[in-house]
Amino acid sequence: MNNELIKTTRQDVEDFLYQESRLLDERRFEEWLDCYHPDVEYWMPAWDDNDELTADPQSEISLIYYPNRSGLEDRVFRIRTERSSATSIPEPRTGHNITNVQILERRENEIDLVYNWITYYYRYQTTDHYFGSTYLTVDTSESRLLIKKKKIILKNDYIHHVIDIYHL
Repeated sequence: MNNELIKTTRQDVEDFLYQESRLLDERRFEEWLDCYHPDVEYWMPAWDDNDELTADPQSEISLIYYPNRSGLEDRVFRIRTERSSATSIPEPRTGHNITNVQILERRENEIDLVYNWITYYYRYQTTDHYFGSTYLTVDTSESRLLIKKKKIILKNDYIHHVIDIYHL
């Protein structure tokens, strides 16, 4: 029996990120939730008046903040039951593109990484785009990768409508 830890490669991480994005594009939100650890922190800080990102989701404004997966589950429930101000008929179409995946640090059961992204969003005969960077901590202790921490930096200066999980 081999007692060595199986090392998660950058290709493994990229495949996982592509899968997560595809699930959003295909609006398979329940399967998308399976990419997330129960204790995940999902956070998109806001830009303050000094063009600095807010640093504490507990005491400063955030564009999105869920301290655990149950918040994401509630978000998906609202989207599915049309209780979301960001979602109504016709459903939006998205296309996620990920680039520049870089592993920042490896620990025994976690990997910290960053990547850039752009999402194209089509609705009401209009195409918008959102872009930014995302910092992730991925749990590698299970048989599959799970997102344990996600910090999304939205770099758009102007947003035409309410932003939701499928835009990012």
